Amino acid sequence: MSDKINFAAEFNKSKEELLAMDEVEFRARFRERCHHTLEIQLYSAAYRGKSLNPKHTKTTELFMEVWHERGMPETLPEYVFASRLLSFAQKLVRGETLDLSPYEVLPLSPSELSGFERTVYERRSVREWSARKVPDDIIEKVLKAGLWAAHACNLQSIRYLVMREEHCPGLFRGSDIPGGPLHVVVLQDMRVYKANPVMPESNQLLDAGAAGQNLVLAAHAYGLGACWLTFTSEEMKQRIRDYVTLPEYMRMTTYVDMGYPDQSPYPPQRISVDEAVYYWK
Repeated sequence: MSDKINFAAEFNKSKEELLAMDEVEFRARFRERCHHTLEIQLYSAAYRGKSLNPKHTKTTELFMEVWHERGMPETLPEYVFASRLLSFAQKLVRGETLDLSPYEVLPLSPSELSGFERTVYERRSVREWSARKVPDDIIEKVLKAGLWAAHACNLQSIRYLVMREEHCPGLFRGSDIPGGPLHVVVLQDMRVYKANPVMPESNQLLDAGAAGQNLVLAAHAYGLGACWLTFTSEEMKQRIRDYVTLPEYMRMTTYVDMGYPDQSPYPPQRISVDEAVYYWK
């Protein structure tokens, strides 16, 4: 039997298959197909001042039809996004000019740039914590930053465990630092990767890495200290998994301890750009 993937069968699902599909996988496929069959093509056409072939709207229109038949709310992010893309695409199909100026990427102001640079260059790992409790609204802002990290194919696998040490004392024992008052475990819902079975595992891990980087940067920006950690053993991971009854399709990839810092480490220095660049021409 050939190990080659049947791309048509894997990516182009029938209406009946989409209706019968688990909701998590359906939404992930909606995001992936909208990205690969409409988003890329419409922005390419808009950039070049060309009309869009009507065939590029068909897949997204099918998903939206199934969305309605499944009775899913139109307020969910993938439907909102797809609706906007379709409105863009329909203009291009009609040969109209698409004005994307409201979404133009603008450079930061000097004061904004200063804040950005402080966040990037002053962030450091913190390993001692004060007793001050992190408010829920700050935690939510940090988690949101993690969700807005780049993610391959817009599959959005990132999920979280948010656990205060006071509510689960010793659960995270085995860490190489004194446990932070707040543990944020970066999970990945592996069901979403069914929407792109050819994605290499390295890309999946990069999805979690990008989220982790946003978490530690956001923690610093909101006045928290944070330390990005790895699980020391499978026993540690299983202990946490059993505690929250985590289903097998949720991968525990990494975690970040955070809280208000009780130390001020000198930032580790980095090698120069000249030393880091192997080739530049």
